[in-house]
Amino acid sequence: MAKPVPSEFRCSRRRFLAGAASLWLAVGLGLATAPATGNLDPSRLRSAMQSRYGGRGVAVLEEWFALLDRLAGADIDTQLREVNDFFNRRVRWVDDIDNWGQEDFWATPLETMGKGQGDCEDYSIAKYITLRQLGVPNAQLRMIYVRARIGRSQISQAHMVLGYYETPSAVPRILDNLVPSITPATQRSDLDPVFSFNSEGLWAGGSTQSRADPTQRLSRWSSVLGRMQDQGFL
Repeated sequence: MAKPVPSEFRCSRRRFLAGAASLWLAVGLGLATAPATGNLDPSRLRSAMQSRYGGRGVAVLEEWFALLDRLAGADIDTQLREVNDFFNRRVRWVDDIDNWGQEDFWATPLETMGKGQGDCEDYSIAKYITLRQLGVPNAQLRMIYVRARIGRSQISQAHMVLGYYETPSAVPRILDNLVPSITPATQRSDLDPVFSFNSEGLWAGGSTQSRADPTQRLSRWSSVLGRMQDQGFL
């Protein structure tokens, strides 16, 4: 069984509840779909990274490009493992208020790599976008808000992980910024799913039926997509 996630590394409860409320406002609405990824523009990405984060940021970006090249055509197990490891090893956990001066800020992969630090949402977004660039279908990836229990107590904290679904009804495999191994959700008894989303849908709990498109009503996700387009991801 995976070790429970230490409370100091999780998203704050206030931010979690605010995010949940904004997502639930979208349930039942038919909203326009925005793409999660597209053709990379390496020159724009390099320029944006250089101007914002300098040579250190560009060096990490080049490592990311090399990762994409190395994993192109690799089997899914290798892709999941190496993408998970890439961000877990290169990004230091830090709360948004210390990283961005805001209570809740969702970073693009460029911003996460440039800073070299982020919180649970930033890890999940970066892994999601990277796997999409590798050709993993959007339908197989969801960012999952969970309640993570601390030890054997009933105390829980908000957390975000990335789930890989082999089929729509499959038990997801969990990519977590604190637990290095990728395990089926059934082996993560410390995590209780609340809802999950990607750029095309919103799912309540463990449901297989999407109930809404979050890309317009979830402003932070829409903002990330817009900034990624400006930076050269889309």
